[in-house]
Amino acid sequence: MKKIHAQGIQIAVIKNNDEEYISLTDMARFKNIESTGIVIAHWLSTKYTIQFMGAWEGVHNPNFNVTEFGNIKNEAGTNIFILSSSKWIKRTNAIGIRSYRGKYSSGTFAHKDIAFEFATWLSPEFKLYLIKEFQRLKADEDKRLELGWDTKRLLTKINYRIQTDSIRENLIPKALSREPIPVIYANEADVLNKALFGMTAKEWRDKNPKLEGNIRDYSDVAQLVCLANLESFNAELIRQELPQNERLLNLNEIAIVQMRSLVCNDSIKKLR
Repeated sequence: MKKIHAQGIQIAVIKNNDEEYISLTDMARFKNIESTGIVIAHWLSTKYTIQFMGAWEGVHNPNFNVTEFGNIKNEAGTNIFILSSSKWIKRTNAIGIRSYRGKYSSGTFAHKDIAFEFATWLSPEFKLYLIKEFQRLKADEDKRLELGWDTKRLLTKINYRIQTDSIRENLIPKALSREPIPVIYANEADVLNKALFGMTAKEWRDKNPKLEGNIRDYSDVAQLVCLANLESFNAELIRQELPQNERLLNLNEIAIVQMRSLVCNDSIKKLR
């Protein structure tokens, strides 16, 4: 519930299904601070008000009791006819006017369309102040909403940075030792695995006995792109007759450089 002020009257505004309802009880204090229910009933009992209310319900309320509305419209205008908000709601199943009895909100509330009509009946000047204050309320809500979105965008950027930092830590290969590598890998695929993943296919299987497939089946898109590039580089290094241990160190350096670039590549991100 929110509060607005019009010509010294504090008026409650609540939301129901994303629609604003304004307190007619508070507004009626502009006419009579003691007998607000009577003020509302007198307004509801006019023929024009009944026609307007019926038209509003016909547009917004599929369960509006048109038959009862017709009966009420026929009764309007007689000397003994008085229509209270509770009687209107009960007889027509109306949704434009609602009655609340609670700790924080109580009284008769009406959809803003209807509340503005009530304000016209109370006083044209009062209506202008009411509309102005209601617009100010909506503007404040829009600013808070915009601030909320800005905060969410900022948090998204922060979380994204955390994510990319984590990706870098987990995906970018570790630099291999510059000391001579005595191991000769029978399978050239393991040279690439060692350069990129830091382990051979067998070492990965020993480390992950419960997983099916191989190390490349669980690779990130960026790793697979880098792996394809390393295959080409390795083929060129073999043509140059570089020893395997030197090729491994060169491929590892290339893998580190490429993965640093690939993890931040927008096109690669879309493929993830």
